[in-house]
Amino acid sequence: MSAMRYTYLGPEGTFTEAALRTLPEAATRELVPMVSVPAALDAVRTGDAAAALVPIENSVEGGVTTTVDELAKGAPLMIYREVVLPIAFALLVRPGTQIKDIKTVTGHPVAQPQVRNWLAANLPDALWESAASNADGARLVQEGRFDAAFAGEFAAATYGLEPLVREIHDAATAETRFVLVGRPARPAAPTGADKTSVVIWLGDDHPGALLELLQEFAVRGVNLMRIESRPTGKRIGNYCFSVDAEGHITDRRVGEALMGLKRICPQVRFLGSYPRAGVAPSDVRPPRPGTTDGEFLAASDWLTQCQDGRF
Repeated sequence: MSAMRYTYLGPEGTFTEAALRTLPEAATRELVPMVSVPAALDAVRTGDAAAALVPIENSVEGGVTTTVDELAKGAPLMIYREVVLPIAFALLVRPGTQIKDIKTVTGHPVAQPQVRNWLAANLPDALWESAASNADGARLVQEGRFDAAFAGEFAAATYGLEPLVREIHDAATAETRFVLVGRPARPAAPTGADKTSVVIWLGDDHPGALLELLQEFAVRGVNLMRIESRPTGKRIGNYCFSVDAEGHITDRRVGEALMGLKRICPQVRFLGSYPRAGVAPSDVRPPRPGTTDGEFLAASDWLTQCQDGRF
């Protein structure tokens, strides 16, 4: 395995690259752009890279389904950490292009919902066609295949383009969450502000099946931060669920919830416990009464005393 190589969704100039460069270790790694999320993750699976940074969620569009699906299938991978990056687009064009000249635009599919209102107001007749990434859209503009691309302003210099309009976003607080993914290993020690991610497969389809899954978290006081259903590809109506839960696998309430899921589900894939981006332990609300590690331990001790006849 190349311990010094990190892959990311490329080409150069993507928001993913910008997010990756916020990590301190990025300064000492070889950063390799890949043509797609599956390619970036497969490089980790084969040992060609130590880790990959890929987008997983956007505050406007929701989950990045390619990443969610890739983490649910194939050889297991694990999330080491997350990065949250504020997102604003620039309209990148070849030098000399004016707004009236723009007939075709491109960008990543996740970008379109974030600039839809701006497009309707300023380029209502422009034809949109999706690109593999925002930076790839910029490359296509450089090659003359499109008139303009929505991308990060930082991509302009890489592709010899100019930002015709800056700071474009329908939602001023838009941000994208990225995850650094590696091969399975022991999770990092808990920080007090952690997140645990899993993929859960339903067994037989029956009334209340999803409720049974959710109760494993609820009765133990584990807060869910994201739950997303994804088709398994087997047949219509057959789903798995990608879940982010508050806490660390070493927290007793989280560990017991995962054990409960393992008992009732045909498959549970652990994707990692890792620090929440931009959240300090002091920002995390304390566990509900009855769900602290101490209370779980006390209950376990009480059960042992009952079994031993010492109650």
